[in-house]
Amino acid sequence: MNTKTYLSQARYLDMRIKSKLQQIDSLNELATNRSSVLTGMPRNPSASTSRMADAICKIIDLQNEINRDIDTLVDLKKEIMGVIKAVVNAEHQTLLEKRYLCFLSWEKIAVDMGYDLRYTHKLHIRALEECKIPVSPEVDMKRHRKTPASYDSIIIRKVESK
Repeated sequence: MNTKTYLSQARYLDMRIKSKLQQIDSLNELATNRSSVLTGMPRNPSASTSRMADAICKIIDLQNEINRDIDTLVDLKKEIMGVIKAVVNAEHQTLLEKRYLCFLSWEKIAVDMGYDLRYTHKLHIRALEECKIPVSPEVDMKRHRKTPASYDSIIIRKVESK
């Protein structure tokens, strides 16, 4: 994983959370919609008894998922903040914070910092070069994946050794 991808994780997680919040709004609207269709046709006895109850269950599940995502986002932002604080140049830190923690557009960052847009991009490249992203065990496992066959041999060896 390169530095830019690592720092962009929070932005994408934030977008997913916003998308789920929009889904909740849609489900709330569906749950409060009171339209009934009267027909003389017999109903399926195994069909859902209440659209509102189904919508409420989905809303609760989605809210729990959003809460987990928010916890993950807060932890990820703390981790990214630590990486940005390790950058020596204060100008680079400011640019990285505005982009990867505040999720500002390049145009807004350029205006806020009083720079030309092209210079802001050059400054960004320099700031990324100065960043040192942590290498977590998960990242190492993805890079050095073992095949299922090699996992089986490890398990067999452990069982044989016991």
